[in-house]
Amino acid sequence: MQWTTEKKLSAIIETSTLSEQECNEYCRTRGLYKAELESWKTHFIKGSEQNVTQEKTDKNVLKQLRSENKKLKKELNRKEKALAETAALLVLRKKLDALWEENEDA
Repeated sequence: MQWTTEKKLSAIIETSTLSEQECNEYCRTRGLYKAELESWKTHFIKGSEQNVTQEKTDKNVLKQLRSENKKLKKELNRKEKALAETAALLVLRKKLDALWEENEDA
């Protein structure tokens, strides 16, 4: 019999409250070994622990990425302001040069 993940979890839940004898009978009637049942239980527990650890890692990475994003936005804003100021100075410089040329021609 092919055991799906859902069926494995169901078997673990069903046998969790059974006595040793009842658990052995349950395993015999379904054609599985108690060791398989214990292995599935261990697998589910380890998988659950890994998910919690992965979730914590993901949260830390997300926090770090948000911080980096904020810092980069701040730097970009500063550079945009500097670029706008430089462009304004260039325009004023051209106007001043044009004004001086008019005065020299007159």
